[in-house]
Amino acid sequence: MMPRRRSGLLGVVGLRLGVLATAVALATSALAQGGRGRGRAPEFLPNSPYDGRYTFVRIKYDIPMGGGGFRGVDIKWSHDYPRGERHFTKLLSELSSTRVRTAVSNILTLDDPELTRYPVAYMAEPGFWRPSESEAVALRNYLTKGGFIIFDDFAGEHWLNFESQMLRVLPKAKFVQLTIAHPIFDSFYRIKHLDYEHPYYRGFKSVFYGIFEDNDPNKRLVAIINYNNDISEYWEFSDEGMFPVDMTNEAYKLGVNYIIYALTR
Repeated sequence: MMPRRRSGLLGVVGLRLGVLATAVALATSALAQGGRGRGRAPEFLPNSPYDGRYTFVRIKYDIPMGGGGFRGVDIKWSHDYPRGERHFTKLLSELSSTRVRTAVSNILTLDDPELTRYPVAYMAEPGFWRPSESEAVALRNYLTKGGFIIFDDFAGEHWLNFESQMLRVLPKAKFVQLTIAHPIFDSFYRIKHLDYEHPYYRGFKSVFYGIFEDNDPNKRLVAIINYNNDISEYWEFSDEGMFPVDMTNEAYKLGVNYIIYALTR
């Protein structure tokens, strides 16, 4: 059973120290392993075989033509790799009793049979995601058989493409706006509010949507959608002071809650 740590004095102070300690410990190694990915393609490390521990799985997809951006060589699905997941998994390992692989993460397509070994998947920039038919079917099967996916790092009009592609996956899916009362916000930390903004698009208020099994809010949540947000951006730069510590803490809390929820339901 996972230990439950709340966002009272112990939770806030502990997480704040954890963010800073992790940042110092990982800054050099994470940079050496994969580079920053700003202005050039990151160095993608080989996947590691499944061994039963929680492994951060990032979903890759084909890049649309003309998909450039402020990062120069802009591989949308790779945003914040590998620093974001390295920082996050280190913190998750230190905070909970979850068996976590902290030195590696895997990159898989949706129709890779290996994905079925991993209960949680993460996708960045789903506003640019256009799955093939086999990928759409594979994601449908993954979710209906117990998988959980986190959609992150998109805002504004990018919702339109995400929604249309997700309806190819689950044609009857309903996108339910989540409130603070949902158990995912109380699975490890007790999140006190959902008053977040995108780290770069100021004034874009974050909205958290969920897709439920059989479209029943009383059943299992199969997908969490961080619209107008980018929690992995906070993880990636948690060692550099780019964002206020409180905002970074909240991004880590959300991520920890997502994983604990997915692994215990």
